[in-house]
Amino acid sequence: MPSIGIKDIIDILLVASLMFGFFRLLRRSGGTNLFWGILLLVVVWFLVDGVFRLEMTGTLLNSIFSVGMLGLIVIFQEELRSFIYRLGARLNLTSGFKRFISKEQKHQDESAEQIVRACNNMQKSCTGALIVIEGNESLREYADTGESLDARVSTRLIENIFFKNTPLHDGALIISKGRIVAAGCILPVSKDVTIPQHYGLRHRAALGLAERTSALCIIVSEETGRISVASASTIREVSPQALTSILSDFLSKQ
Repeated sequence: MPSIGIKDIIDILLVASLMFGFFRLLRRSGGTNLFWGILLLVVVWFLVDGVFRLEMTGTLLNSIFSVGMLGLIVIFQEELRSFIYRLGARLNLTSGFKRFISKEQKHQDESAEQIVRACNNMQKSCTGALIVIEGNESLREYADTGESLDARVSTRLIENIFFKNTPLHDGALIISKGRIVAAGCILPVSKDVTIPQHYGLRHRAALGLAERTSALCIIVSEETGRISVASASTIREVSPQALTSILSDFLSKQ
């Protein structure tokens, strides 16, 4: 009986990690049954080609897997893009070396204060809002779907944009480099089937963008007035005090 060495253990751990990641990817898209079906085919293929050495059947299964992998890439291209992005973001070594001078830090703190104040006011009046702060990559393709602006971040402007009678209140407001660049923007809606039922379209759009980019999305619920934050493919409710800390930390890493 052959002994199991350190390379074999590493090999097993790598395969297990890949399978677990693939399972999570399909589960978020409602494809859990597809995962188990693929796993069963892999087991059958291993037995046929690696254990019993059935040449004809093994050749047939090899051909099926070659075509099937291309099909999976086409079907789950959005999910794969999100998965690869998150993997790359974790390996990003440059962000830890970025430092800002005191003037830039002061500007960031002022922007964060204006945003938090607007969210706090809209929470009290149950005014629905979706505010997006750009992360490490450009959001130009999403900003182009709305009304182009170039304005200083201010509490009054944010509240006016999301006032119920204004034409831009239904879309997202995008902030880039400390400026409001667009309003009334359309965002991709998340396909995650595990999102709680009480979350509305704003929450799903925010999570959809958070799955594809490193942006920070702030949502104020029109029904309850509660504030939520979506980032790194997760969404959670926060208090105005917690939002201040989250915004300051996010802006300091840009």
